[in-house]
Amino acid sequence: MLIQADDSILVIIDVQEKLFNVVLNREIMLKNILKLVKVCKILNIPIVITEQYPKGMGKTVRELVEELGQYYRPIEKTTFSCFRTETFVKELERIGRKTLLLVGIELHICVYQTAIDALERGYHPVVIYDATSSRLEKDYEICLNRLIMKNVDVATTDMIIFELLKDASDPRFKEILKIVKE
Repeated sequence: MLIQADDSILVIIDVQEKLFNVVLNREIMLKNILKLVKVCKILNIPIVITEQYPKGMGKTVRELVEELGQYYRPIEKTTFSCFRTETFVKELERIGRKTLLLVGIELHICVYQTAIDALERGYHPVVIYDATSSRLEKDYEICLNRLIMKNVDVATTDMIIFELLKDASDPRFKEILKIVKE
């Protein structure tokens, strides 16, 4: 089943100052998240953002806050799974979509636990592999295997963008293609 734009939500998990500075491939991850934010704005896909204990971990990184603009309304949490924070659950219920495009930090902790809880609650989690990161490569690799073994959909940024768009004849194609090539 292909991912549908009208049933998707981009969920940006904990891309915060202190975490960002210690994870692998952070520049690639951030570049891909920024692409996804731009595409979601064009395709009118809602964006939900979380921050893990911002008093201690800092706020969302500046570049992302700037790109999010009016979409920057972080949900503060202390739980690892976003689903264990009532504000997050209520926001998803309000939006009413079932496909969660999951990106952020750390893949093997907050992203993983959110994906598993999403499955258990009847959502379709899609972990966008090159828009996530962890501090240690072994955690990142083992988590990817666990996700796949638990039937969580795993994809890349480009896969998701073109799956959401569906057709090169879409009038938004050229604008989105520029974003992909950035």
